[in-house]
Amino acid sequence: MNATDLLLDGFERVEQAVARALEDLTADQLAHRAGGSANSIAWLVWHLTRVQDDHVADLAGTEQVWTAAGWAERFGLPLPHGDTGYGHDTDQVAAVVAPSDLLLGYHRAVHERTRAYLRELKPAELSEVVDESWDPPVTRAVRLVSVLEDDLQHAGQAAFVRGLQAAG
Repeated sequence: MNATDLLLDGFERVEQAVARALEDLTADQLAHRAGGSANSIAWLVWHLTRVQDDHVADLAGTEQVWTAAGWAERFGLPLPHGDTGYGHDTDQVAAVVAPSDLLLGYHRAVHERTRAYLRELKPAELSEVVDESWDPPVTRAVRLVSVLEDDLQHAGQAAFVRGLQAAG
């Protein structure tokens, strides 16, 4: 197994975790905010997918799936099209409301774009510096692992919020 295969496996696990977290949930369950202010499942899945879309598109030099495939219009959120959810306040989190089929459809479209990008990636490209604003500078591999780590954390949080509702 090479590094690209490992990344493909990791993003496949994210897709599976997202599908499990969204399965058979109502609009109220997707919008539920534990304690009244925690991130909802809808926001968590939307955010992790937006970040993946944003970062992979940047690495690939392509337009984001969000805008290129009309997902921004389908969601119709009262947020700027470039918004990924980073730094959202409580009102912005509450504004992210969407049914599970829309969330899963967008996530699967981004997942397919990620898979296609990784399949074309040459091993030597993983060590290329893509962001010099950090010390040390960020390589393509580090950026992809960062996205994967963030996605897995948010997918786990969505699963946790789902479990809280089932237990409640």
